[in-house]
Amino acid sequence: MGCMGLALGRCLVTLAVLLIVLPLAGAILCFGVSERAAKTVGLIASLAVLAVATLLAFEFPAWTTGAFWPNEEGWKLFTAFGVEFRLGTDAVGVLLIVLTAVLIPCSMLVSFSAITQRQRGFYAQFLFMESAVMLAFLARDVILFYIGYEFTLVPLFLIVAIWGGHDRRPAAIKLWVYSFVGSVISLVGFIYLAAGHATDTGTPINFGVQTLVEYGQTLPASTQWWVFLAIMGGFAVKVPFVPVHSWLPLAHGEAPTAGSVVLAGIVIKIGQYGALRFAFPMAPEGALALAPFFAALALIGILGMSLVCWVQNDVKRLVAYSSIAHMGLALLAMFAFNVVGMEGGILYMVNHGLSTAGMFMCIGIMYERYHTKDMEVVGGLMQRMPIWSVFMVFFAMASLALPGLNGFVSEFLCLLGIYTADAGMKTGFPGILGPTYAFLAALALVLGALYVLRMLQKFVFGPLREPSHGHGGHDSHGPHGHGNHAAHAIHDLNFREIVAMAPLAIACLVIGIWPKPILNVIEPCAANVVAPYVKLIERDLANRPRAAADVDAITATTAPTAAKGAIQ
Repeated sequence: MGCMGLALGRCLVTLAVLLIVLPLAGAILCFGVSERAAKTVGLIASLAVLAVATLLAFEFPAWTTGAFWPNEEGWKLFTAFGVEFRLGTDAVGVLLIVLTAVLIPCSMLVSFSAITQRQRGFYAQFLFMESAVMLAFLARDVILFYIGYEFTLVPLFLIVAIWGGHDRRPAAIKLWVYSFVGSVISLVGFIYLAAGHATDTGTPINFGVQTLVEYGQTLPASTQWWVFLAIMGGFAVKVPFVPVHSWLPLAHGEAPTAGSVVLAGIVIKIGQYGALRFAFPMAPEGALALAPFFAALALIGILGMSLVCWVQNDVKRLVAYSSIAHMGLALLAMFAFNVVGMEGGILYMVNHGLSTAGMFMCIGIMYERYHTKDMEVVGGLMQRMPIWSVFMVFFAMASLALPGLNGFVSEFLCLLGIYTADAGMKTGFPGILGPTYAFLAALALVLGALYVLRMLQKFVFGPLREPSHGHGGHDSHGPHGHGNHAAHAIHDLNFREIVAMAPLAIACLVIGIWPKPILNVIEPCAANVVAPYVKLIERDLANRPRAAADVDAITATTAPTAAKGAIQ
């Protein structure tokens, strides 16, 4: 029946509220049942959220317009501080909501045999995190977004600190410090915009996203410079950008498998989502001015982390460092300030969440059997676990952008957007990006392909290597992590593990073979983000030779979509 009996906007508000409330209710219920029943309750609650997210996707009316729905007035929460409970999202937000709703039950499924202690708390933390992530993706008030954004840190900290490895506490503390400091920096930028708007207009303070976007774009270039630096600087910690990246490999190395899945597939995406939703629209002049700085950091991260991956024997840390390189490419493409680059960067969020989450699941399943992540100790697993090996190779190929899989589509668009971001080209845009940046990024991708192939050669193929007694004691998790360290017969994937990874593999294949539907969805949203930059492009090129021809060439490729409106 869908939303036939209700006004569409009200129906979507109801579904949005359910996405936040259902996981909260499930988390509370987990504490009210036995330890053994907690995993079942957690899984059922996460599947209920997935059902609601699927219904939201089917009912969402603005897939190809880039508009936000529902676009209705919210409920006043703290009137004196201008905070509204206002929910709404665009097509990109719906994609990330569905991605979150898929990854949470999958991560729970791979944890059923791995987590044997404090199970009620473990599954409750994932549901608490899901609720916070949904709030962040649905919020149309920056303080509401900040609450969700910041609250993801609490369950993630507990997951690493309680169920992580031997160095779980230092890893959790570093995760907390970096993330908290970064989020406070972004909050300062938001408060400055809200206070400035209230002062300049004589109206009550308002933290609505659209209000701050419109006000931020009217500020002088010098003011936008540091506003963008504050907002983007905070999100850069979560992405993470070099040099504020060191918390991520440590957190991944110590987190349980499910923790790494949600960290790579969901949590770090909030940083890129924040840049897309807030930093770029609120201070376009500042973004253009700081593009050389952030582009250089992204390129250093892509090249540097690719080289670091070469010397890694810990396969989980290798994937963690590769994530920094991948997200660096996604952000570099977004700094191209054209529709193609923005589209590629957005699609990279989804694709990276699928392929990297799948790789972490494979590594966690292997770790559960051997209790080591050292590629010098264990390898040649195709001979022992052929089904597992197929999944591992598949997700690795998706990660290195094999044509026909999802990673190829997003990497191609990213490189194309970077290449054309040259003010000297008719299809270009102001800034420092262009063929040189595209060449260096492509070089890093070649290095990435080589280290992934090296990992597969040692880890999956080659002669069989197994640690004695089925585990490497020095690499095992702490007392609250993987509870059964006894020697046992090594077996291939069971049905539960296949079910957990199959949806991710299917999504990687479908996007790779038939990317047009998802690109049609992303393109209007990307055009809306780029729309303020089109005017800046026209102004920048107005004083150049052949300006009229250049402007006509540029606006002809972007204006039809971008002109549908500014950021909603």
